[in-house]
Amino acid sequence: MSVTASNVHVCSSHPLINAVLSRLRLKSTSNKEFREGVRDLSLMIAYEASRSLEQTTFEGVSPISTFTGTVVKHRVGLTPILRAGLGMTDAILSLFPEAPVYHLGLYREKVSLNPVEYYCKLPANPDIDICYLLDPLIATGGTACAALQMILDWGVPLSNIKVLCILASEAGLKNVQAQYPGIEIWLAGVDPELTKDGLIKPGLGDTGDRLNNTQKP
Repeated sequence: MSVTASNVHVCSSHPLINAVLSRLRLKSTSNKEFREGVRDLSLMIAYEASRSLEQTTFEGVSPISTFTGTVVKHRVGLTPILRAGLGMTDAILSLFPEAPVYHLGLYREKVSLNPVEYYCKLPANPDIDICYLLDPLIATGGTACAALQMILDWGVPLSNIKVLCILASEAGLKNVQAQYPGIEIWLAGVDPELTKDGLIKPGLGDTGDRLNNTQKP
């Protein structure tokens, strides 16, 4: 399955996205600069991903005259995967300030690389139309797939879920596509390789550590 499928949107043709992504890759980039870069890319990606949202009209009055305005019709919810997904959340909340935020806690077991759930803050019933799943990296794809299944089990249809991330590996992206055909994915770039430890190469390193300044010296 090709990573160039119509439901996968790689925004790497944009020069600003390329420049910020390159800055994030640098080992010399400070934690503050890394957080700012993730925020900037998250905003750009979410802006592109929101183009298809439905609108509804209203009649308003400007300082000059009456006019017909629009508001976003869809109710959008954000579901960041802890802890790295939090680095994307504030930026996207600036676009959707009324969006509820539902947290999912998943980590990758070091030996098997399988995802392990440790936290789920989804209410009894979904009261949203569109769910943005937020995670900076899709490496093996296991964590994204586990989170997608949690959201599907919650009751949101696959067609109403959008995965927003910064970077993916080719293998991880194909894994997600194979398990969830048709899932819409928006991201800044795709890298060709994974290390034996399941890390994207060249990648960004551990985004959770770099966002929170907890990486080993």
